[in-house]
Amino acid sequence: MQEYEIVINHRGIEMPLRKIPLAKDEIYHIYTRSIAGFKVFDDHIDYNRLIGAIKYYSLTTPPCRLSAFDDLLKLGKAPDTCNLKQLVKIIAYCVMPTHIHLVIQEIRDGGISNFMNLILKSYGKHYNSKHGRKGPLWEGPFKNVLVKTSEQLIHLTRYVHLNPVTAFIVNKPEEWPYSSYREYIGIKADNNICPPENRLDDMDVESYIKFVNDQIDYQRTLAVIKNLLLE
Repeated sequence: MQEYEIVINHRGIEMPLRKIPLAKDEIYHIYTRSIAGFKVFDDHIDYNRLIGAIKYYSLTTPPCRLSAFDDLLKLGKAPDTCNLKQLVKIIAYCVMPTHIHLVIQEIRDGGISNFMNLILKSYGKHYNSKHGRKGPLWEGPFKNVLVKTSEQLIHLTRYVHLNPVTAFIVNKPEEWPYSSYREYIGIKADNNICPPENRLDDMDVESYIKFVNDQIDYQRTLAVIKNLLLE
């Protein structure tokens, strides 16, 4: 079944409309990739720009403009956002060279769709300005999968955090600074996005590290098989 239907907006432009709306309080795996698998994150600045946008646009009312927020992040002086009202709750994330994984809870009606629209447009504007290009950066509407159980959730965070290891970019997930894994295991991160209470449920840090590392070889093998089947 198709996830979207095409409707005509008030300007006569065709727009994709999600057939099954995202539900308040539910948790989703959100995934989006660049057009044709194009590398859209070139350096530390690019990755941090997107991660900063994730933190900024998760708030219903950000404390300042995004440009000022980015400057404060670079200085390690970003305002404390823990007590500010959330548009969405970020449970886990991983930013890869060509795609983005997010595990998000819908806090307000329409929150995830609004949040994704803001971060993707913001980064697209940044990237196009930097490279003197025009046009869309992302392949289309983001994909979403409902997370139904706490067991599914913890396995999903492992899958998300192992993405750079599976792709053979790094050997250990903690070597990749553009995911929430370091937050999960207590390593000081430049941008703390995921509230501690949303991370591990009842699993302690050492158990989670083992839980993740035990899956590395298996997940890499699956990725190799998948690539061979697609060739």
